[in-house]
Amino acid sequence: MTTGELSRLAEELGIDAVGAATAAPYDQTERHIRERRARGLFADMRFTMAQPEVSCHPESLLPGARTVVSAALCYYAPAPAPRSGEGRLPRYTWHDAYAELREKLDALGRRLGGSYRVLVDANQHVDREGAARAGVGFYGKNTMMITRRHGSWVVLGTLVTDVEIDESPRLDLDCGDCRLCIDACPTGALDEPGTLDATRCLSYWTQAPGPVPEEFREHLGGMVYGCDICQDVCPWNRGVEKRRQDAELPKSAEPNVSLVDWLRAEGDELVRRYERLYVPRNDPRYLRRNALVALGNVGGPEDAAIAEPHATSDDPLLREHAEWALRRLGERVASA
Repeated sequence: MTTGELSRLAEELGIDAVGAATAAPYDQTERHIRERRARGLFADMRFTMAQPEVSCHPESLLPGARTVVSAALCYYAPAPAPRSGEGRLPRYTWHDAYAELREKLDALGRRLGGSYRVLVDANQHVDREGAARAGVGFYGKNTMMITRRHGSWVVLGTLVTDVEIDESPRLDLDCGDCRLCIDACPTGALDEPGTLDATRCLSYWTQAPGPVPEEFREHLGGMVYGCDICQDVCPWNRGVEKRRQDAELPKSAEPNVSLVDWLRAEGDELVRRYERLYVPRNDPRYLRRNALVALGNVGGPEDAAIAEPHATSDDPLLREHAEWALRRLGERVASA
């Protein structure tokens, strides 16, 4: 199959970018993962970094694998401003775009014929390296995969197949001298361009077990999960808002969340409702922890009553974050 035929099939299925590469080991990526893990830059993150001997070897993911098809689906939609008492979610979590891409790749596999395996948001494959090899995008200095038309506002997925498809040319693009993402990161997590220090990444700390380091809390603002700062400032992401201005959010999409709800809802129900998010050990305490940080940053005096029950909690994690939030609320009242 030619790359042109692959692109036509993908376009018919609503896939925004697609490319193909030979199923071969990602030797350099595997080496980088091992080096960065030895330096402690991944903190306790696992995902594709946990087993590079698997995730960097697409040729082993399917008997007779010949081609790695990489695909991108744009999830950008205009962001409604949060109302009083609301926290914000990063765009990729507003709805489950991964599930949508998974279905499209499965349909593509059926059309290609032969044997295939779909991997989307899966620990068994480094999707970004597959996408770079297939010309779907290039690595930005913020470590994100940047596509030509939709910037980094995409989710990535992979289809490993025993069908032979012509290789797509790599994108001859890069960030040049631009360092906007590096300068915009408030915690210096990108001080080494192209390498993320997870121990300083706001997104990591919203998904990590344990307390959010106090020196990072103020930088989260109203974010209750993840962080879009390095994407918001990226020049490659400009223009997407015009191309997607008429994009309608799915009815289930949720850009902003009620902090009251996160702090008062039944724990099991809260985790079930946000199963698309990574929550350590599916423990609702970590969602409540994040909500308390957001409350301390963007809440008003009237919100103190929401945090007070947690400030007397038997749970030391929630108690400490609630006390911090109440101090922040008090400081704003005193300075008003």
